[in-house]
Amino acid sequence: MTEARANGKPILNVQDVHLAFGGIKAVNGATFDVREGSITALIGPNGAGKTTLFNIITGFYKPQAGEITYNGESIFGKPPHAITKRGMVRTFQITKALGAMPVIDNMLLAAPRQPGENLATLLTRRRAVRQREKEIYEHAYELLRTFNLESKANDYAATLSGGQRKLLELARALMTEPRMVLLDEPMAGINPSLGRRLLEHMERLRSEEGVTFLFVEHDMEVVMNHSDEVIVMALGRVISRGTPQEVRSDQRVVDAYLGGSGETEVPEGPPTPPSADGGVQGG
Repeated sequence: MTEARANGKPILNVQDVHLAFGGIKAVNGATFDVREGSITALIGPNGAGKTTLFNIITGFYKPQAGEITYNGESIFGKPPHAITKRGMVRTFQITKALGAMPVIDNMLLAAPRQPGENLATLLTRRRAVRQREKEIYEHAYELLRTFNLESKANDYAATLSGGQRKLLELARALMTEPRMVLLDEPMAGINPSLGRRLLEHMERLRSEEGVTFLFVEHDMEVVMNHSDEVIVMALGRVISRGTPQEVRSDQRVVDAYLGGSGETEVPEGPPTPPSADGGVQGG
């Protein structure tokens, strides 16, 4: 179990967010906050709206109503690149690695503060550019070692297994030096030993660097043993939140999973994905 930081101030606040597709309410008044330095799980039945909400928070979908603040600033309706620059990054259920590029290049592309991108800096501050490039390479290889991908550094990303691509996506997200990371089903498709490594690294980043994590996960053992708080969604809204023990005993949660609430598949958006949470990506 992680060490909870119950007194941390909220770093993310979601208030009464709505998004409907064709009259079907995929997210229907979702409201919650995530405390800084916490590891928070977002769970719920398939079709509850979890991935849709992730897409809204990180700017891939524009909500129709509500408010979202991150680190005290509104990010409501802002594009993904603007949100990433503020220190929030996310991973996807279906990985977005650039398959035609080597693994190491995927990592280097994600690094911030690259002085070599500026021609004037490249010409006038060559020593500083070389030093920063060295730091970026070292950081990239350190992350690849952490996720047991160092031997794949020069392989094309397309040659990695599904689980390895998911680890690469998380490593690449961490290259941006984020304050908050949103993980969409991080354990799916990863073998248990690599999964443990991922969880250990997540807890170390929280403990040592104060990184905040919000993750969607269907593995209840992971949720109950590696989260400080759990937020439960059904039918596009939050129905419960609390510690893992509190949520486990909440009758509303039991009803949502066993009584059918939130089970209806709803479309996520154009063109015609089959569910509110991205179809093949799950809910």
